[in-house]
Amino acid sequence: MSKQNRAVGVILAAILFLTGPLFGQSSPSQATPSIQTSMDEDIDLMRKDIRSQKKQIIAANLQLTDKEAEKFWPLYDQYTAELVKINDAKYGAIKDYAASYATLTDDQALDLTRKPLEVDGAVAQLRLRYIPIFGKVLSGKKTALFFQLDRRLVMLIDMQLASQVPLIQP
Repeated sequence: MSKQNRAVGVILAAILFLTGPLFGQSSPSQATPSIQTSMDEDIDLMRKDIRSQKKQIIAANLQLTDKEAEKFWPLYDQYTAELVKINDAKYGAIKDYAASYATLTDDQALDLTRKPLEVDGAVAQLRLRYIPIFGKVLSGKKTALFFQLDRRLVMLIDMQLASQVPLIQP
């Protein structure tokens, strides 16, 4: 198994671990504040680990020169910080869904449908804004490769996350 495939496997395993407790056998709405705080801390740690693994995969695939790396990584960190803020809404929606899963109202269901779509739109706008910024420090092909990698990794994470969230029951 290649280093890249192992890193993707680690990301997916982290997502499984991250999302598994949200809809476990005990009712999420009955979680005590200390359990909720612990779960929030676990999620934060897992998100940091996922970002680290994602960065490693991007580094392994972009093959930056020293000069490119010097300029690219600070921009990448800035981009990632903005992406994290946007994705906070997605994880908030998942937590809201987990907390209200057993008693979800129609209005809550519609709100939880809108939130991820709004996040998707915000992420798309962020990427569009960063294309010319990355394009100033990387070639067009490397910029395109970065965004391909970024999108694929996020799609893998989102697919795994979605597979762990049960469908709404009518």
